Amino acid sequence: MHSHRLLTLILIMAVALGVATASIAEPAALRAGTAKTVITPTDATERVSVMGVKPENGLEHDLYARALTLFDGKTRLVIVTYDLNCLDVATPLLRVRCRDQLELPAENLILLGTHNHQAPIQIVPDNFDYGRDLADRIFILVQQAIANEEGPVRLEFGCGEGDFVIAMGSKEKDIEVQVLRVMLGDTTKAVLFNHPAHPLQTGTDTTSVGHCGYAVDDIEHRIPGALALYASAAGGNQFAKKPRDIKDRSQAVQALGTTLADVVMGVLDGAMEDATGVLSSRLEIISLPLAPPITLEEARALAAKKEVPLDIGRVPYPHPDRETNWIRVLLEYYEGGRDFPKHTADLICTDDAFLLERLPEPREFPCVYEETIVARLGKLALVAMQGEVCAPIGLRIKEAFGKEQPLMLFAYMGEHNLYIPTREIVEHDLYQAQVLRTQYACPVGWAPEVEDEMIQAVVRMIRTSLGE
Repeated sequence: MHSHRLLTLILIMAVALGVATASIAEPAALRAGTAKTVITPTDATERVSVMGVKPENGLEHDLYARALTLFDGKTRLVIVTYDLNCLDVATPLLRVRCRDQLELPAENLILLGTHNHQAPIQIVPDNFDYGRDLADRIFILVQQAIANEEGPVRLEFGCGEGDFVIAMGSKEKDIEVQVLRVMLGDTTKAVLFNHPAHPLQTGTDTTSVGHCGYAVDDIEHRIPGALALYASAAGGNQFAKKPRDIKDRSQAVQALGTTLADVVMGVLDGAMEDATGVLSSRLEIISLPLAPPITLEEARALAAKKEVPLDIGRVPYPHPDRETNWIRVLLEYYEGGRDFPKHTADLICTDDAFLLERLPEPREFPCVYEETIVARLGKLALVAMQGEVCAPIGLRIKEAFGKEQPLMLFAYMGEHNLYIPTREIVEHDLYQAQVLRTQYACPVGWAPEVEDEMIQAVVRMIRTSLGE
């Protein structure tokens, strides 16, 4: 009798252990939610755009934000895309609110820009209120997407080629179009895609979305009921190429959008790799190397040569003297006997894009370069890098893993589009290398090692995420 009870107890424990083990090994079925909203300001014609002018000829196409949520029963990832160059002002506000009210940590909130130039730029102090409004609108959008979650869904990943880009400062190009599809049964629920290029725009006098926005429209038209989301990959030194045979700029932009949509649809029609599985994410700040300063004598000579006004301090975009902020700051460092920054993490970026040693008021999520998020979706690694990461860096990261490891790579994550240049661009002091000084008022430039250190750090993050 005693043996019978003992055997029964052992069987019960074995069954219980089996159930517990299964619950660990087999997470809850993946669920997904989607939502989109208009984010065009009602006074768009009065807002300074990325190009430094007001789009006085009105609205050509509404601006949108779109959200895709993924939930595996334990971890929720939220991917938000928006027809903006990036998400200044709003990013730290959203991170606090999503953490406190939705239990969504910063590493699980992946904010991605299309890098659209025909939209308000939030670093202009007069546009700060629009940035705060964006935080409110996008928070509501995330809530809606979470409320819309359904499942089970499966994820599919594939790649195509969009050879309609021009590269600057590099002989090599990245033309890869990456696509993530969310399937609910036999129905396409969402399509997230990227391409490493600045958008082709219709001009500077209207509010619009660029060719990638029209590609999104096209895909949603071809797949009724699906949400299409586009965000830029690492194409800081690449630009979408205008079709030669179309003279009208607006028609050319829409035609290129159709071409990009064709590539995406081709990927969707082909063989795709399953990416369904457990979700995880991590965020790190990669502190990148800076160069030593030019000498005090060189700084004074440069200020005299450029006739730099020395008594105006730091002036914000689009002030005509903004590009000489760094020279004034450089002289301030010398005059104050201050130590020059040696790495990007020595400085914090303000809402108006000035790199300072400390903020006037502390915040929970200060902008410190270079933020990178690596999320894992099953066996797919999704990488989101802050700023305008130049294409050769993205290529090197992807090449480190080859075709065997699915890897979806984005840039323009979060706030402030600081270029992350290559060694070649730094050594030739091309535009993408100069921006650190001329647009962010940094008193020193990049060290040539920035490319290698960025690649090594991101590759390490990916390997850690994959458990290697």
